[in-house]
Amino acid sequence: METMTAAALQKPAFRKINWMKRDIAVERRPDGVIVLKSRVPLQPYARYIPEALARWAKERPDHVWLAQRRGPERQWLKVSYGEAKRTVDGLTQALLDLNVTGERPVAILSGNSIEHALMTQAAMQARIPAAPVSPAYSLMSQDHAKLKYIFDLIRPAVVMVQDGPMFEKALAALDLDGVTVVHVQRPPAAVPSLAYADLAATPVTAAVEASIARITPQTIGKLLFTSGSTGMPKAVINTQQMMCANAAMMMQTRPRDPDSVDSVFLDWMPWNHTMGGNALFNPVLIEGGTLYIDDGRPVPGQFDETLRNLREVSPTYYANVPAGYAALASAMEKDDELCRGFFRKLGLMAYGGARLPDDLYDRMQALAVRTTGERIVFYTGWGATETAPTATGTYWDTERVGLIGLPFPGVELKLVPVGPKYELRLRGVNVTPGYFGRPDLTAAAFDDEGFYCIGDAAVFVDPDDPVQGLIFSGRIVEDFKLTTGTFVQVGALRTDAIAAASPVVQDALVTGQDRDAIGLLIWPNLDACRRLIGDMTATMDSVIAHPAVIARVRDGLQAHNTAVNCASSLRIARAMLMAEPPSIDGNELTDKGYINQRAGLERRAALVERLYADPPAADVLVIS
Repeated sequence: METMTAAALQKPAFRKINWMKRDIAVERRPDGVIVLKSRVPLQPYARYIPEALARWAKERPDHVWLAQRRGPERQWLKVSYGEAKRTVDGLTQALLDLNVTGERPVAILSGNSIEHALMTQAAMQARIPAAPVSPAYSLMSQDHAKLKYIFDLIRPAVVMVQDGPMFEKALAALDLDGVTVVHVQRPPAAVPSLAYADLAATPVTAAVEASIARITPQTIGKLLFTSGSTGMPKAVINTQQMMCANAAMMMQTRPRDPDSVDSVFLDWMPWNHTMGGNALFNPVLIEGGTLYIDDGRPVPGQFDETLRNLREVSPTYYANVPAGYAALASAMEKDDELCRGFFRKLGLMAYGGARLPDDLYDRMQALAVRTTGERIVFYTGWGATETAPTATGTYWDTERVGLIGLPFPGVELKLVPVGPKYELRLRGVNVTPGYFGRPDLTAAAFDDEGFYCIGDAAVFVDPDDPVQGLIFSGRIVEDFKLTTGTFVQVGALRTDAIAAASPVVQDALVTGQDRDAIGLLIWPNLDACRRLIGDMTATMDSVIAHPAVIARVRDGLQAHNTAVNCASSLRIARAMLMAEPPSIDGNELTDKGYINQRAGLERRAALVERLYADPPAADVLVIS
């Protein structure tokens, strides 16, 4: 267990969580491979996800399951478990009446909504995969290439859109022959469609219960898409067993007190991504909690909606990306009432997508202590779309950010030595059987022992004490060598550099392949930069040229260089701020919202050349 220093003992205690014990078996092989596995057995889990809906509809039919703001007044529309079950059964009957088979999914093109959630459960009850597709592929893409690729791959029988006119261009790009289009609000003008409300009102017959009874652990519940390094989406099969087992793993690590308050969640993370759609959504349903759908986003101009929601909803669990916590901390530092409401019932904060900067961790804990007298544990996990998604977690009171934790019950974590770190591989009941329609990709994804090769890397906090956990160390395929032969670990360096120039840096590409020094191509955090210069209307072009922003980036990166003592594998020599955001069509931004390092460097090759040109251009920062 962790050693408590004198300084730590003087800090306020963490709000109590009943964590599962860390009891890890460590197998060390002669070739240097290490296999970690929890000795705690995985608890029994549900047979299929909609089983929980039926349970709560019977046991607490009036309890609110889902809520979302609607109408011109933006008031909360709330749906109870009983109401949801009745609607889901009607939708299930409608899908059965359409004679859709399990080989042809229900594709959902729009974002999170009550109707999205209910249609997903209906598809599962009808034993049809639900296939939520990133709305960006329809609404932001200019060529709809990824959307068309997905349709050709999965051949959906039903396509649902929230608002028809918004998706008309996307629908026009698709071959909809033999496809039933369903609209929730307005119908698309040029495409025949059925109204969601009419489908939901379908009289239910015994066929619904008969279909539910035929669900097996191997029944495909979802197809979730991940672009990976190739840039084109892969359809990851998510079986009922995968999702149910993974939800049980997560919940087992922090068992809830039966006498505790009802679980309340406020969340924006997209359901086409496994973190929002599985890691958060499924446990809420299984434990009978309430999910408030947050239509805000942690980006300038949209976070005000999140703040409005947090003034009315006090969550018991809250998850966000670091940029979201940065915006939240800034708001709470100026609003005591918002701060009190946020921490009133909060038991746990979770982050993902990137490393949480140390200064942001300290700011959030200072707010928690000021408001409650206690600190709140920051939790994170690690996994992939292929693992439903989380395979490890930090299920103990830890002050250290950047960890990915230890394996959950039922998961084997294989660590293969690669230079100074380990390549991570996974085996367990939560791992996908493969990729829909791509047996070639499935065969290539597993090693000879059946471990899924995720492509990520990690190092131990303490190699002599594996129970202290693992630290994420980037993607194996992103790392490179300088011309000096020095090996650069891109993932760790990228997160450290972003943290060093926090909060004005949103993300970055690390350069240096076949060069003699490391460089950065930086995407600024527009909102943070505007606050720094005192102009909330400043354009991106004016922001990246502003002396205060340039000074903040330069000072932060110089401090980073000082801290690493000029080690060439960590020292940043040059940097450049970029105005153009990451491109979805250019594959720079994956469907998970993460930066594709390889695609970004290829697309911005001219900027890389400019970064290293001598003498340096005026917009290139030379870091001492």
